[in-house]
Amino acid sequence: MAGRRALKAVLIDLSGTLHIEDSAVPGAQDALKRLRQAAVAVKFVTNTTKESKRNLLERLQRLNFDVQEKEIFTSLSAARSLLEQKQLRPLLLVEDSALEDFTGFNTSEPNAVVIGLAPDHFNYQTLNNAFSCCDPVVFLFEHRCAMILDGAPLIAIHKARYYKRKDGLALGPGPFVTGLEFATDCKATVVGKPEKTFFTQALSDLGCSPGEAVMIGDDARDDVGGAQDAGMLGILVRTGKYRQGDENKISPPPHLTCDSFPDAVDHILQNLL
Repeated sequence: MAGRRALKAVLIDLSGTLHIEDSAVPGAQDALKRLRQAAVAVKFVTNTTKESKRNLLERLQRLNFDVQEKEIFTSLSAARSLLEQKQLRPLLLVEDSALEDFTGFNTSEPNAVVIGLAPDHFNYQTLNNAFSCCDPVVFLFEHRCAMILDGAPLIAIHKARYYKRKDGLALGPGPFVTGLEFATDCKATVVGKPEKTFFTQALSDLGCSPGEAVMIGDDARDDVGGAQDAGMLGILVRTGKYRQGDENKISPPPHLTCDSFPDAVDHILQNLL
């Protein structure tokens, strides 16, 4: 902690760190209550793109987590901000349950492709539509869309390799984004973790710098590595998608690797405040 300012904020990953689908990590609710009693701000940051912020909040509240909607910052929020800034009309390759976070956008004659984790839409026809430059309905009316091959930007909500479900590990959007990058010879703009801008946006309304914050997550690269590259401390938990040896895949290594979120909170309360 030499040279670091006093801790002011804790960023917390959700899926794999606080819960796995509809099951909470043991002890996580009580640990969050203990953390809230300390003089630090708390924010929940997630790359989850399968559901809207509203649905995510309802899931957390059903699991008895003390969370408010304004405390949740998602990669969908970051994607929306970029689309608004660039005034783009997106072709949205996301799950239907996430579409409400893009309410208000003009999606006719799209000029950008936005891709998240969308298992129900990751099939040959959908990805080929994004690749080959035409929305099939629009094509019938001879209005060609400027998609990736014609120069439209490819925006990846995130590029996670895999994530944890109750039945085991499952592919994230990263392999599908990489496939489109390879096929179109273009590079996607990534807006979620581990991008530095994602972490700085998450901290922007908390009144603190990265040097005054710590990130807790189960993904060594996206959660911990991204946070540390942004100037934060990173704590890796051995729940969710964690695999043995993940802490050795990033440099510098995590500030701490511990068994679960309650252990991370114990460390913060005992050593960082």
